[in-house]
Amino acid sequence: MLKPTDDTRMYEKFGRTLAAAGYLPIIAGRGAGPTPIVTAEGIIQVELFHGHRLGFSRLLAQWEYWRLLRKMKPELVIVHAPELLPLTLLWHRRTGRPFLYDVRENYALNIRTQQVYQGGIKRLLARAVTWVEARAARRAAAVLLAERSYADELPWLPAGRTVVLENKYAPPSAEQPHSYSRAPLNLSTTAEPLRLLYSGTISALNGVFDAIELARQLRAVWPGLTLTVIGYCQQPAELAQLRQLAAEHSAWLRLIGGAEPVPHAAIVAEIGWHHLGLLPYREHPSSWRCLPTKLYEYLASGLPVLIPPNPLWAAEVQRHEAGLVVDFRQPQLDAPALARQLSGRRFYPQGPVAAARWDSEAPRLLAAVRAAVRAALPAETARPGPPL
Repeated sequence: MLKPTDDTRMYEKFGRTLAAAGYLPIIAGRGAGPTPIVTAEGIIQVELFHGHRLGFSRLLAQWEYWRLLRKMKPELVIVHAPELLPLTLLWHRRTGRPFLYDVRENYALNIRTQQVYQGGIKRLLARAVTWVEARAARRAAAVLLAERSYADELPWLPAGRTVVLENKYAPPSAEQPHSYSRAPLNLSTTAEPLRLLYSGTISALNGVFDAIELARQLRAVWPGLTLTVIGYCQQPAELAQLRQLAAEHSAWLRLIGGAEPVPHAAIVAEIGWHHLGLLPYREHPSSWRCLPTKLYEYLASGLPVLIPPNPLWAAEVQRHEAGLVVDFRQPQLDAPALARQLSGRRFYPQGPVAAARWDSEAPRLLAAVRAAVRAALPAETARPGPPL
């Protein structure tokens, strides 16, 4: 659950927002390197562990986290991983300094419904996560929710102290160009190239193989079609299958990443180059009530999308005339009909979706941070601790 220090939510959204407001954010996680890094944007990155996210070095992250708290003495801690909550609670009890808990997933639900753990271990872990989250929520200055649906799903949320901060799109850097200005867009015709994109976490549950099959069938009536799959695949068996498919269909199927995480900047660059984004998620309790980050990225960039028959997503897409609903799981696609619907079609008549950008969430983050710091230390302003 510990994220890399360049994680899009921690760094690009929270980190940059706080740095721009005059705070000194210290982002601790996986893989920054043994020496703390101070970025050009005034953000400190600190490695808690390196290597595989499930490796032994991850156990040592707890000690490194406690060491970091004691050295830097932060005015406020924002916790993005439930495994760091016990030590955060201990720090809070000893110092009285506030913390915010950022709920990025319904972790207990994911543990119960995804096939990562089995039997009694699954039930025990789910109960343990719920227990520590509920205990932390009672002490947190506020609980931040990455999804609106969590407000209904999590019974332990503190009344009056929850803030929804959706995972909307923020560019990887202030300098990197983005495609806000692209659109209105008329899609190419079947006589022209059509570049499809699957980005983000690569998995069967997220529909990568369904996306490949849809592209294969649609290519029969759209000869210039290609598909790019870019992201990180955590399951070795699925990665091996994906590599085999990429080798077999190298004329039209391109794989970027797979074995290693891909920088967000590279994904954004691909978004700007493609014609159509695919969100072929399979229906699952852990994701069906959430708005995927990649949907916000595509909407903010004006990239037309194909989505599954999810009512929540469909309402968002139809509101902006941003794409079409497709059943990715049907064994035989009506490729000619889909091609007719797409060919030359106009999308985003009002342009890229401004409401899909992180700009709309940042003020609520700053308000929560200022309220927490002001309540705990009314006579002081946030300041860095001693250097590492």
